[in-house]
Amino acid sequence: MVKETKHTSNKWRDIAVLLITLVVVVLVNYLGAFVFDRFDLTSEKRYTLSETTTESLETLEDIVFVRVYLEGNLPTEFRELKDATREMLDELRAYSDGKLEFEFINPSASSDEEERIEFYKTLTAQGLQYSNIRMRTDDKVSEQIIFPGAIVSYNGGETAVQLLKSQAGATQQEMIESSVQQLEYEFVSAIRKLSTKEAKSIAFIQGHGELDELESADAVASLKEFYNVELVTIDEKISALNGFDAAIIARPDTFISEKDKYIIDQFIMNGGKVLWAIDPVNATMDSLRNSNLTMGLAMEHNLTDQLFKYGVRLNSDLVLDLEALPIPIVTGMVGNQPRQDLFTWYYSPLLLGNEDHPITRSIDRMKTEFVSTLDPVELDNVSYTILLESSGQSRLVKAPTRISFNILREAPQYDLFNSGPHATAVLLEGSFTSVFENRLPKIQANKDLIFKEKSVPTKMIVLTDGDILKNEINRVEQRYYALGYYKYTDQIYGNKEFLMNAMNYLLDDSGLVNVRSKDFKIRLLDQAKIDENRYFYQIVNTALPILIVLLLGGLRIWLRHRKYAQ
Repeated sequence: MVKETKHTSNKWRDIAVLLITLVVVVLVNYLGAFVFDRFDLTSEKRYTLSETTTESLETLEDIVFVRVYLEGNLPTEFRELKDATREMLDELRAYSDGKLEFEFINPSASSDEEERIEFYKTLTAQGLQYSNIRMRTDDKVSEQIIFPGAIVSYNGGETAVQLLKSQAGATQQEMIESSVQQLEYEFVSAIRKLSTKEAKSIAFIQGHGELDELESADAVASLKEFYNVELVTIDEKISALNGFDAAIIARPDTFISEKDKYIIDQFIMNGGKVLWAIDPVNATMDSLRNSNLTMGLAMEHNLTDQLFKYGVRLNSDLVLDLEALPIPIVTGMVGNQPRQDLFTWYYSPLLLGNEDHPITRSIDRMKTEFVSTLDPVELDNVSYTILLESSGQSRLVKAPTRISFNILREAPQYDLFNSGPHATAVLLEGSFTSVFENRLPKIQANKDLIFKEKSVPTKMIVLTDGDILKNEINRVEQRYYALGYYKYTDQIYGNKEFLMNAMNYLLDDSGLVNVRSKDFKIRLLDQAKIDENRYFYQIVNTALPILIVLLLGGLRIWLRHRKYAQ
Protein backbone atom coordinates (compact mmCIF):
# COMPACT_ATOMS: atom_id res chain seq x y z
CA MET A 1 0.00 0.00 0.00
CA VAL A 2 2.80 2.36 0.95
CA LYS A 3 4.58 1.48 -2.28
CA GLU A 4 1.45 2.23 -4.34
CA THR A 5 0.95 5.60 -2.57
CA LYS A 6 4.58 6.53 -3.26
CA HIS A 7 4.15 5.54 -6.92
CA THR A 8 1.03 7.72 -7.22
CA SER A 9 2.83 10.63 -5.56
CA ASN A 10 5.75 10.39 -8.01
CA LYS A 11 3.29 10.22 -10.90
CA TRP A 12 1.53 13.47 -9.90
CA ARG A 13 4.89 15.11 -9.25
CA ASP A 14 6.08 14.22 -12.78
CA ILE A 15 2.84 15.54 -14.27
CA ALA A 16 3.23 18.79 -12.30
CA VAL A 17 6.83 19.22 -13.51
CA LEU A 18 5.70 18.62 -17.11
CA LEU A 19 2.87 21.16 -16.82
CA ILE A 20 5.15 23.78 -15.22
CA THR A 21 7.74 23.22 -17.99
CA LEU A 22 5.09 23.65 -20.69
CA VAL A 23 3.81 26.86 -19.06
CA VAL A 24 7.35 28.27 -18.80
CA VAL A 25 8.10 27.43 -22.47
CA VAL A 26 4.84 29.03 -23.64
CA LEU A 27 5.45 32.09 -21.46
CA VAL A 28 9.03 32.53 -22.69
CA ASN A 29 7.87 32.28 -26.32
CA TYR A 30 5.06 34.76 -25.67
CA LEU A 31 7.47 37.27 -24.10
CA GLY A 32 9.93 36.63 -26.93
CA ALA A 33 7.38 38.06 -29.36
CA PHE A 34 7.70 41.42 -27.57
CA VAL A 35 11.33 41.38 -26.43
CA PHE A 36 14.10 40.78 -29.01
CA ASP A 37 17.72 40.25 -28.11
CA ARG A 38 20.65 38.13 -29.20
CA PHE A 39 23.71 37.09 -27.23
CA ASP A 40 27.18 36.89 -28.79
CA LEU A 41 29.53 34.81 -26.65
CA THR A 42 32.48 34.93 -29.08
CA SER A 43 35.54 36.84 -27.83
CA GLU A 44 35.78 38.95 -31.03
CA LYS A 45 31.98 39.58 -31.19
CA ARG A 46 31.77 37.87 -34.55
CA TYR A 47 27.98 37.82 -34.58
CA THR A 48 27.39 41.33 -33.28
CA LEU A 49 26.20 43.59 -36.08
CA SER A 50 27.30 47.21 -36.12
CA GLU A 51 24.92 50.04 -35.30
CA THR A 52 25.09 51.20 -38.94
CA THR A 53 23.93 47.76 -40.09
CA THR A 54 21.01 47.49 -37.66
CA GLU A 55 19.84 51.00 -38.56
CA SER A 56 19.88 50.11 -42.27
CA LEU A 57 17.86 46.94 -41.62
CA GLU A 58 15.32 48.61 -39.33
CA THR A 59 14.48 51.26 -41.94
CA LEU A 60 13.81 48.86 -44.83
CA GLU A 61 10.61 49.72 -46.67
CA ASP A 62 10.39 46.62 -48.85
CA ILE A 63 11.64 43.03 -49.00
CA VAL A 64 15.34 42.50 -49.67
CA PHE A 65 15.90 39.26 -51.55
CA VAL A 66 19.40 37.76 -51.78
CA ARG A 67 20.30 34.99 -54.23
CA VAL A 68 23.61 33.37 -53.24
CA TYR A 69 25.36 31.18 -55.81
CA LEU A 70 27.58 29.28 -53.36
CA GLU A 71 25.93 25.87 -53.55
CA GLY A 72 26.86 22.45 -54.84
CA ASN A 73 29.95 20.27 -54.43
CA LEU A 74 32.39 22.85 -53.04
CA PRO A 75 35.94 22.51 -51.68
CA THR A 76 36.34 22.81 -47.91
CA GLU A 77 37.46 26.46 -48.02
CA PHE A 78 34.44 27.53 -50.06
CA ARG A 79 32.12 25.58 -47.78
CA GLU A 80 33.49 27.73 -44.95
CA LEU A 81 32.60 30.85 -46.96
CA LYS A 82 29.16 29.42 -47.73
CA ASP A 83 28.46 28.61 -44.06
CA ALA A 84 29.70 32.05 -42.95
CA THR A 85 27.48 33.69 -45.60
CA ARG A 86 24.43 31.75 -44.39
CA GLU A 87 25.16 32.73 -40.78
CA MET A 88 25.54 36.39 -41.75
CA LEU A 89 22.28 36.38 -43.71
CA ASP A 90 20.52 34.71 -40.76
CA GLU A 91 21.78 37.54 -38.54
CA LEU A 92 20.67 40.20 -41.00
CA ARG A 93 17.25 38.56 -41.33
CA ALA A 94 16.83 38.48 -37.55
CA TYR A 95 17.23 42.27 -37.34
CA SER A 96 15.23 43.08 -40.49
CA ASP A 97 11.82 42.29 -38.99
CA GLY A 98 11.23 39.68 -41.66
CA LYS A 99 12.13 41.96 -44.56
CA LEU A 100 15.20 40.03 -45.69
CA GLU A 101 14.91 36.72 -47.49
CA PHE A 102 17.55 34.60 -49.19
CA GLU A 103 18.16 31.39 -51.07
CA PHE A 104 21.26 29.44 -52.09
CA ILE A 105 21.46 28.36 -55.73
CA ASN A 106 23.79 25.90 -57.44
CA PRO A 107 24.81 27.56 -60.75
CA SER A 108 26.03 24.17 -62.05
CA ALA A 109 22.88 22.23 -61.14
CA SER A 110 21.82 21.62 -64.75
CA SER A 111 23.06 18.41 -66.39
CA ASP A 112 22.87 20.12 -69.80
CA GLU A 113 26.24 21.72 -70.59
CA GLU A 114 24.80 24.34 -72.96
CA GLU A 115 22.24 25.34 -70.34
CA ARG A 116 24.97 25.66 -67.71
CA ILE A 117 27.13 27.85 -69.98
CA GLU A 118 24.15 30.07 -70.76
CA PHE A 119 23.46 30.47 -67.04
CA TYR A 120 27.13 31.32 -66.42
CA LYS A 121 26.90 34.06 -69.08
CA THR A 122 23.79 35.47 -67.40
CA LEU A 123 25.53 35.66 -64.02
CA THR A 124 28.60 37.26 -65.58
CA ALA A 125 26.40 39.86 -67.32
CA GLN A 126 24.85 40.66 -63.92
CA GLY A 127 28.30 41.50 -62.56
CA LEU A 128 29.44 38.30 -60.84
CA GLN A 129 32.95 36.97 -61.39
CA TYR A 130 33.54 33.23 -61.59
CA SER A 131 36.43 31.25 -60.12
CA ASN A 132 37.87 28.20 -61.83
CA ILE A 133 39.01 25.91 -59.02
CA ARG A 134 40.84 22.61 -59.06
CA MET A 135 39.48 19.80 -56.89
CA ARG A 136 41.43 16.71 -55.90
CA THR A 137 39.48 13.54 -55.11
CA ASP A 138 41.76 10.63 -54.20
CA ASP A 139 44.15 10.49 -57.18
CA LYS A 140 41.92 12.44 -59.58
CA VAL A 141 42.07 16.18 -60.29
CA SER A 142 39.05 17.96 -61.75
CA GLU A 143 38.19 21.58 -62.50
CA GLN A 144 34.99 23.31 -61.47
CA ILE A 145 33.53 26.74 -62.13
CA ILE A 146 31.93 28.43 -59.13
CA PHE A 147 30.41 31.88 -58.65
CA PRO A 148 31.33 33.03 -55.12
CA GLY A 149 28.86 35.91 -55.18
CA ALA A 150 25.27 37.01 -54.71
CA ILE A 151 22.62 39.17 -56.38
CA VAL A 152 20.78 41.51 -54.00
CA SER A 153 17.32 42.74 -55.09
CA TYR A 154 15.44 45.61 -53.44
CA ASN A 155 12.87 48.20 -54.48
CA GLY A 156 12.94 47.09 -58.12
CA GLY A 157 16.73 47.29 -58.40
CA GLU A 158 19.51 44.69 -58.36
CA THR A 159 23.22 44.77 -57.61
CA ALA A 160 25.97 42.14 -57.59
CA VAL A 161 27.98 41.33 -54.47
CA GLN A 162 31.32 39.59 -54.94
CA LEU A 163 31.79 37.50 -51.80
CA LEU A 164 35.31 36.24 -52.58
CA LYS A 165 37.90 39.00 -52.30
CA SER A 166 40.99 38.25 -54.39
CA GLN A 167 44.36 39.42 -53.08
CA ALA A 168 47.63 39.24 -54.98
CA GLY A 169 50.04 36.83 -53.33
CA ALA A 170 47.49 35.53 -50.80
CA THR A 171 46.65 31.84 -50.44
CA GLN A 172 43.11 30.67 -51.12
CA GLN A 173 42.54 30.16 -47.38
CA GLU A 174 43.76 33.69 -46.59
CA MET A 175 41.40 35.12 -49.23
CA ILE A 176 38.50 33.17 -47.72
CA GLU A 177 39.34 34.51 -44.26
CA SER A 178 39.47 38.09 -45.54
CA SER A 179 36.21 37.57 -47.45
CA VAL A 180 34.38 36.27 -44.38
CA GLN A 181 35.39 39.40 -42.47
CA GLN A 182 33.87 41.60 -45.19
CA LEU A 183 30.49 39.87 -45.50
CA GLU A 184 28.60 42.35 -43.33
CA TYR A 185 30.10 45.32 -45.18
CA GLU A 186 29.35 43.85 -48.62
CA PHE A 187 25.67 43.11 -47.92
CA VAL A 188 24.95 46.34 -46.07
CA SER A 189 26.77 48.35 -48.74
CA ALA A 190 24.59 46.70 -51.39
CA ILE A 191 21.39 47.45 -49.44
CA ARG A 192 22.50 51.07 -48.90
CA LYS A 193 23.24 51.41 -52.60
CA LEU A 194 19.77 50.18 -53.58
CA SER A 195 17.92 52.19 -50.93
CA THR A 196 19.64 55.58 -51.21
CA LYS A 197 17.16 58.17 -52.51
CA GLU A 198 19.19 61.38 -52.41
CA ALA A 199 22.84 60.82 -53.24
CA LYS A 200 25.64 63.25 -52.47
CA SER A 201 27.49 64.96 -55.32
CA ILE A 202 31.11 64.68 -56.43
CA ALA A 203 32.88 67.02 -58.88
CA PHE A 204 35.55 65.30 -61.01
CA ILE A 205 37.58 68.40 -61.84
CA GLN A 206 38.86 68.91 -65.39
CA GLY A 207 40.65 71.69 -67.31
CA HIS A 208 44.22 71.42 -65.97
CA GLY A 209 45.39 68.31 -67.85
CA GLU A 210 43.72 65.93 -65.38
CA LEU A 211 42.80 62.37 -66.31
CA ASP A 212 40.49 62.58 -69.31
CA GLU A 213 37.03 61.10 -69.63
CA LEU A 214 38.26 57.71 -70.87
CA GLU A 215 41.10 57.43 -68.33
CA SER A 216 38.72 58.14 -65.43
CA ALA A 217 35.74 56.25 -66.89
CA ASP A 218 35.69 53.34 -64.43
CA ALA A 219 36.31 55.58 -61.41
CA VAL A 220 33.35 57.76 -62.45
CA ALA A 221 31.14 54.74 -63.24
CA SER A 222 31.94 53.08 -59.89
CA LEU A 223 31.22 56.26 -57.91
CA LYS A 224 27.97 56.80 -59.79
CA GLU A 225 26.60 53.64 -58.18
CA PHE A 226 26.46 55.57 -54.89
CA TYR A 227 26.83 59.27 -55.74
CA ASN A 228 26.00 61.89 -58.33
CA VAL A 229 29.22 62.48 -60.28
CA GLU A 230 29.91 65.24 -62.81
CA LEU A 231 32.97 66.23 -64.81
CA VAL A 232 33.47 69.90 -63.91
CA THR A 233 35.73 72.52 -65.51
CA ILE A 234 36.22 75.39 -63.05
CA ASP A 235 37.51 77.89 -65.63
CA GLU A 236 37.63 80.61 -62.92
CA LYS A 237 33.84 80.46 -62.51
CA ILE A 238 32.93 81.34 -58.92
CA SER A 239 29.94 78.99 -58.80
CA ALA A 240 31.68 76.03 -60.45
CA LEU A 241 31.66 73.91 -57.26
CA ASN A 242 28.35 75.10 -55.83
CA GLY A 243 26.12 72.23 -54.76
CA PHE A 244 28.92 69.65 -54.61
CA ASP A 245 29.88 67.80 -51.44
CA ALA A 246 33.31 66.60 -52.61
CA ALA A 247 35.81 67.08 -55.40
CA ILE A 248 38.42 64.82 -57.00
CA ILE A 249 41.51 66.38 -58.56
CA ALA A 250 43.25 63.59 -60.47
CA ARG A 251 46.71 64.17 -61.93
CA PRO A 252 46.73 67.78 -63.19
CA ASP A 253 49.79 68.41 -65.38
CA THR A 254 49.41 72.11 -66.21
CA PHE A 255 49.62 75.29 -64.17
CA ILE A 256 46.47 75.92 -62.09
CA SER A 257 45.59 79.62 -61.93
CA GLU A 258 45.34 81.47 -58.64
CA LYS A 259 41.62 82.07 -59.27
CA ASP A 260 40.92 78.34 -59.69
CA LYS A 261 43.00 77.65 -56.58
CA TYR A 262 40.95 80.23 -54.70
CA ILE A 263 37.66 78.58 -55.73
CA ILE A 264 38.95 75.16 -54.58
CA ASP A 265 40.30 76.70 -51.37
CA GLN A 266 37.00 78.34 -50.46
CA PHE A 267 35.16 75.13 -51.33
CA ILE A 268 37.27 73.48 -48.62
CA MET A 269 36.80 76.35 -46.17
CA ASN A 270 33.05 75.84 -46.45
CA GLY A 271 33.29 72.13 -45.61
CA GLY A 272 33.95 70.57 -49.02
CA LYS A 273 35.96 67.34 -49.10
CA VAL A 274 38.76 66.80 -51.61
CA LEU A 275 40.63 63.75 -52.88
CA TRP A 276 43.91 65.08 -54.27
CA ALA A 277 45.76 62.68 -56.62
CA ILE A 278 48.78 64.83 -57.48
CA ASP A 279 52.02 63.89 -59.26
CA PRO A 280 54.93 65.86 -57.75
CA VAL A 281 57.16 64.54 -60.56
CA ASN A 282 56.22 64.45 -64.24
CA ALA A 283 57.11 61.08 -65.82
CA THR A 284 55.01 58.75 -67.97
CA MET A 285 55.41 55.27 -69.40
CA ASP A 286 54.20 56.50 -72.80
CA SER A 287 57.17 58.84 -73.19
CA LEU A 288 59.54 56.13 -71.96
CA ARG A 289 58.26 53.53 -74.45
CA ASN A 290 58.60 55.98 -77.32
CA SER A 291 62.27 56.77 -76.73
CA ASN A 292 63.59 54.22 -74.19
CA LEU A 293 64.68 57.20 -72.07
CA THR A 294 62.76 59.94 -70.29
CA MET A 295 63.35 62.52 -67.58
CA GLY A 296 61.55 62.76 -64.28
CA LEU A 297 61.06 66.49 -63.71
CA ALA A 298 59.31 68.38 -60.93
CA MET A 299 55.70 69.06 -61.93
CA GLU A 300 54.67 72.73 -62.18
CA HIS A 301 51.01 72.53 -61.17
CA ASN A 302 51.04 75.39 -58.61
CA LEU A 303 49.55 73.27 -55.81
CA THR A 304 52.58 72.64 -53.60
CA ASP A 305 52.08 75.75 -51.45
CA GLN A 306 48.35 75.08 -51.08
CA LEU A 307 48.81 71.52 -49.87
CA PHE A 308 51.63 72.58 -47.56
CA LYS A 309 49.25 75.09 -45.96
CA TYR A 310 46.74 72.28 -45.40
CA GLY A 311 49.34 70.02 -43.79
CA VAL A 312 51.31 67.97 -46.32
CA ARG A 313 54.63 68.48 -48.09
CA LEU A 314 54.96 66.96 -51.57
CA ASN A 315 58.49 65.77 -52.32
CA SER A 316 60.10 65.95 -55.77
CA ASP A 317 61.34 62.37 -55.79
CA LEU A 318 60.40 58.94 -57.11
CA VAL A 319 60.03 55.68 -55.19
CA LEU A 320 61.80 52.58 -56.50
CA ASP A 321 60.57 49.35 -54.94
CA LEU A 322 61.50 45.68 -55.29
CA GLU A 323 57.84 44.85 -54.71
CA ALA A 324 56.47 46.32 -57.93
CA LEU A 325 54.53 45.58 -61.10
CA PRO A 326 56.22 43.50 -63.81
CA ILE A 327 56.49 44.88 -67.34
CA PRO A 328 57.27 43.06 -70.60
CA ILE A 329 60.70 43.69 -72.11
CA VAL A 330 61.94 42.31 -75.45
CA THR A 331 64.82 39.93 -74.69
CA GLY A 332 65.39 38.32 -78.07
CA MET A 333 63.80 36.92 -81.19
CA VAL A 334 61.99 33.64 -81.86
CA GLY A 335 62.10 33.34 -85.62
CA ASN A 336 60.92 36.72 -86.82
CA GLN A 337 58.87 37.39 -83.67
CA PRO A 338 60.22 39.29 -80.65
CA ARG A 339 60.35 37.34 -77.40
CA GLN A 340 59.17 39.19 -74.29
CA ASP A 341 59.84 38.42 -70.64
CA LEU A 342 58.38 40.09 -67.56
CA PHE A 343 60.72 42.09 -65.35
CA THR A 344 59.98 43.86 -62.08
CA TRP A 345 59.60 47.57 -62.89
CA TYR A 346 60.86 49.33 -59.76
CA TYR A 347 59.12 52.60 -60.70
CA SER A 348 55.66 51.01 -60.27
CA PRO A 349 55.54 50.09 -56.56
CA LEU A 350 52.71 47.98 -55.20
CA LEU A 351 51.65 50.14 -52.27
CA LEU A 352 50.60 48.70 -48.92
CA GLY A 353 47.53 49.97 -47.03
CA ASN A 354 47.34 50.94 -43.37
CA GLU A 355 45.69 47.95 -41.65
CA ASP A 356 44.64 50.13 -38.69
CA HIS A 357 42.34 52.40 -40.72
CA PRO A 358 38.98 51.36 -42.25
CA ILE A 359 39.76 52.99 -45.62
CA THR A 360 42.69 50.67 -46.30
CA ARG A 361 42.03 47.73 -44.01
CA SER A 362 42.15 44.33 -45.76
CA ILE A 363 42.30 45.75 -49.29
CA ASP A 364 44.71 44.49 -51.91
CA ARG A 365 47.81 46.45 -52.88
CA MET A 366 47.59 49.56 -55.06
CA LYS A 367 49.15 49.54 -58.51
CA THR A 368 50.99 52.76 -59.35
CA GLU A 369 53.12 54.42 -62.00
CA PHE A 370 55.91 56.80 -60.89
CA VAL A 371 54.85 57.54 -57.33
CA SER A 372 56.50 60.13 -55.05
CA THR A 373 56.65 60.59 -51.29
CA LEU A 374 55.03 63.07 -48.95
CA ASP A 375 55.60 64.31 -45.41
CA PRO A 376 52.80 65.35 -43.04
CA VAL A 377 53.25 68.82 -41.53
CA GLU A 378 52.37 69.25 -37.86
CA LEU A 379 49.55 71.83 -37.63
CA ASP A 380 47.20 72.91 -34.86
CA ASN A 381 43.65 71.56 -35.26
CA VAL A 382 44.67 69.15 -38.05
CA SER A 383 45.34 65.44 -37.51
CA TYR A 384 46.86 63.11 -40.08
CA THR A 385 46.87 59.36 -40.80
CA ILE A 386 49.23 57.68 -43.27
CA LEU A 387 47.11 55.49 -45.56
CA LEU A 388 49.54 54.08 -48.16
CA GLU A 389 53.25 53.23 -48.06
CA SER A 390 55.88 51.54 -50.17
CA SER A 391 57.40 48.32 -48.91
CA GLY A 392 60.48 48.15 -46.69
CA GLN A 393 62.52 47.16 -49.77
CA SER A 394 62.38 50.56 -51.44
CA ARG A 395 64.57 53.59 -52.07
CA LEU A 396 64.26 57.15 -53.41
CA VAL A 397 65.73 59.08 -56.31
CA LYS A 398 65.49 62.88 -56.44
CA ALA A 399 64.13 64.77 -59.44
CA PRO A 400 65.36 65.66 -61.95
CA THR A 401 66.40 62.10 -62.77
CA ARG A 402 66.97 59.96 -65.87
CA ILE A 403 64.58 57.03 -66.28
CA SER A 404 65.50 54.18 -68.61
CA PHE A 405 64.77 50.50 -69.15
CA ASN A 406 68.52 49.95 -68.89
CA ILE A 407 68.09 49.70 -65.13
CA LEU A 408 66.70 46.20 -65.75
CA ARG A 409 69.85 44.96 -67.47
CA GLU A 410 71.56 44.25 -64.17
CA ALA A 411 70.45 42.55 -60.97
CA PRO A 412 69.22 45.03 -58.32
CA GLN A 413 71.65 46.13 -55.63
CA TYR A 414 69.63 44.95 -52.65
CA ASP A 415 71.66 46.96 -50.16
CA LEU A 416 70.30 50.15 -51.78
CA PHE A 417 66.65 49.13 -51.40
CA ASN A 418 66.50 49.48 -47.63
CA SER A 419 65.22 52.97 -46.83
CA GLY A 420 61.48 52.19 -46.84
CA PRO A 421 58.67 52.20 -46.12
CA HIS A 422 57.88 55.63 -47.57
CA ALA A 423 54.54 57.43 -47.12
CA THR A 424 52.63 58.06 -50.37
CA ALA A 425 49.08 58.89 -49.18
CA VAL A 426 47.73 60.72 -46.15
CA LEU A 427 44.33 61.50 -44.64
CA LEU A 428 44.02 65.01 -43.14
CA GLU A 429 41.16 65.84 -40.76
CA GLY A 430 40.39 69.04 -38.91
CA SER A 431 40.03 72.78 -39.42
CA PHE A 432 42.28 74.04 -42.23
CA THR A 433 43.72 77.52 -42.83
CA SER A 434 43.19 79.14 -46.23
CA VAL A 435 46.24 79.33 -48.47
CA PHE A 436 45.05 82.88 -49.28
CA GLU A 437 45.34 84.04 -45.69
CA ASN A 438 46.69 87.63 -45.87
CA ARG A 439 46.82 87.54 -49.69
CA LEU A 440 43.70 87.63 -51.86
CA PRO A 441 43.62 87.25 -55.65
CA LYS A 442 41.73 89.69 -57.88
CA ILE A 443 38.73 87.38 -57.92
CA GLN A 444 37.97 88.60 -54.38
CA ALA A 445 36.78 91.89 -55.86
CA ASN A 446 33.53 90.09 -56.68
CA LYS A 447 31.05 91.24 -54.03
CA ASP A 448 29.19 87.91 -54.08
CA LEU A 449 32.14 86.19 -52.37
CA ILE A 450 32.56 85.95 -48.62
CA PHE A 451 36.15 85.03 -47.87
CA LYS A 452 36.75 82.42 -45.15
CA GLU A 453 40.15 82.22 -43.52
CA LYS A 454 39.46 79.07 -41.47
CA SER A 455 37.51 76.03 -42.56
CA VAL A 456 34.74 74.29 -40.72
CA PRO A 457 35.85 70.78 -39.65
CA THR A 458 36.37 68.76 -42.83
CA LYS A 459 38.60 66.09 -44.40
CA MET A 460 40.85 65.53 -47.38
CA ILE A 461 43.08 62.77 -48.75
CA VAL A 462 46.32 63.43 -50.64
CA LEU A 463 47.87 60.82 -52.98
CA THR A 464 51.22 61.30 -54.70
CA ASP A 465 50.27 59.42 -57.85
CA GLY A 466 47.31 60.35 -60.03
CA ASP A 467 47.60 57.03 -61.87
CA ILE A 468 46.09 55.28 -58.83
CA LEU A 469 42.74 56.57 -60.16
CA LYS A 470 43.52 55.84 -63.83
CA ASN A 471 42.06 52.78 -65.56
CA GLU A 472 43.74 50.92 -68.42
CA ILE A 473 42.44 52.06 -71.81
CA ASN A 474 42.41 51.09 -75.48
CA ARG A 475 42.46 54.39 -77.40
CA VAL A 476 41.89 52.74 -80.78
CA GLU A 477 38.69 50.98 -79.71
CA GLN A 478 37.76 53.68 -77.16
CA ARG A 479 37.50 51.01 -74.47
CA TYR A 480 38.42 51.10 -70.81
CA TYR A 481 39.10 48.37 -68.27
CA ALA A 482 38.29 48.02 -64.58
CA LEU A 483 40.16 50.37 -62.26
CA GLY A 484 43.04 48.39 -60.76
CA TYR A 485 43.22 45.90 -63.65
CA TYR A 486 46.73 45.24 -64.99
CA LYS A 487 46.77 43.92 -68.54
CA TYR A 488 50.18 42.19 -68.46
CA THR A 489 49.24 39.83 -65.62
CA ASP A 490 45.42 39.88 -65.77
CA GLN A 491 45.34 40.81 -62.09
CA ILE A 492 43.05 43.31 -60.40
CA TYR A 493 44.59 45.35 -57.60
CA GLY A 494 42.88 47.33 -54.83
CA ASN A 495 42.67 50.74 -56.54
CA LYS A 496 38.89 50.74 -57.01
CA GLU A 497 38.20 49.53 -53.47
CA PHE A 498 40.50 52.24 -52.12
CA LEU A 499 38.68 54.92 -54.13
CA MET A 500 35.25 53.79 -52.95
CA ASN A 501 36.31 53.53 -49.31
CA ALA A 502 38.03 56.92 -49.48
CA MET A 503 34.94 58.68 -50.83
CA ASN A 504 32.64 56.87 -48.38
CA TYR A 505 34.84 58.09 -45.55
CA LEU A 506 35.16 61.66 -46.82
CA LEU A 507 31.42 61.98 -47.41
CA ASP A 508 30.57 61.10 -43.84
CA ASP A 509 29.50 57.54 -44.60
CA SER A 510 32.27 56.46 -42.22
CA GLY A 511 29.74 54.39 -40.28
CA LEU A 512 29.52 52.12 -43.30
CA VAL A 513 33.27 52.09 -43.86
CA ASN A 514 33.85 51.27 -40.19
CA VAL A 515 31.92 48.03 -40.67
CA ARG A 516 35.00 46.91 -42.60
CA SER A 517 37.18 47.33 -39.52
CA LYS A 518 35.68 44.32 -37.78
CA ASP A 519 38.37 41.72 -37.29
CA PHE A 520 38.01 38.16 -36.09
CA LYS A 521 40.08 35.04 -36.34
CA ILE A 522 39.06 31.97 -38.26
CA ARG A 523 40.54 29.04 -36.39
CA LEU A 524 42.23 27.19 -39.23
CA LEU A 525 43.33 23.57 -39.10
CA ASP A 526 47.00 22.78 -39.50
CA GLN A 527 47.07 21.28 -43.01
CA ALA A 528 50.54 19.77 -42.48
CA LYS A 529 49.36 17.85 -39.40
CA ILE A 530 46.21 16.75 -41.20
CA ASP A 531 48.22 15.27 -44.09
CA GLU A 532 50.69 13.62 -41.73
CA ASN A 533 48.13 12.10 -39.29
CA ARG A 534 45.08 11.77 -41.55
CA TYR A 535 44.17 8.17 -40.57
CA PHE A 536 44.65 8.81 -36.85
CA TYR A 537 42.21 11.75 -36.92
CA GLN A 538 39.74 9.76 -39.01
CA ILE A 539 39.75 6.92 -36.48
CA VAL A 540 39.43 9.33 -33.55
CA ASN A 541 36.49 11.10 -35.16
CA THR A 542 34.62 7.93 -36.18
CA ALA A 543 35.50 5.17 -33.71
CA LEU A 544 35.89 7.20 -30.51
CA PRO A 545 32.29 8.53 -30.37
CA ILE A 546 30.95 4.99 -30.91
CA LEU A 547 33.23 3.65 -28.17
CA ILE A 548 32.07 6.36 -25.73
CA VAL A 549 28.40 5.54 -26.44
CA LEU A 550 29.06 1.81 -25.87
CA LEU A 551 30.88 2.50 -22.59
CA LEU A 552 28.11 4.76 -21.32
CA GLY A 553 25.48 2.19 -22.35
CA GLY A 554 27.39 -0.59 -20.60
CA LEU A 555 27.79 1.56 -17.47
CA ARG A 556 24.04 2.29 -17.40
CA ILE A 557 23.15 -1.41 -17.77
CA TRP A 558 25.57 -2.32 -14.95
CA LEU A 559 24.13 0.37 -12.65
CA ARG A 560 20.54 -0.76 -13.31
CA HIS A 561 21.50 -4.39 -12.78
CA ARG A 562 23.18 -3.52 -9.47
CA LYS A 563 20.23 -1.39 -8.33
CA TYR A 564 17.51 -3.95 -8.99
CA ALA A 565 19.61 -6.91 -7.86
CA GLN A 566 19.37 -5.52 -4.33
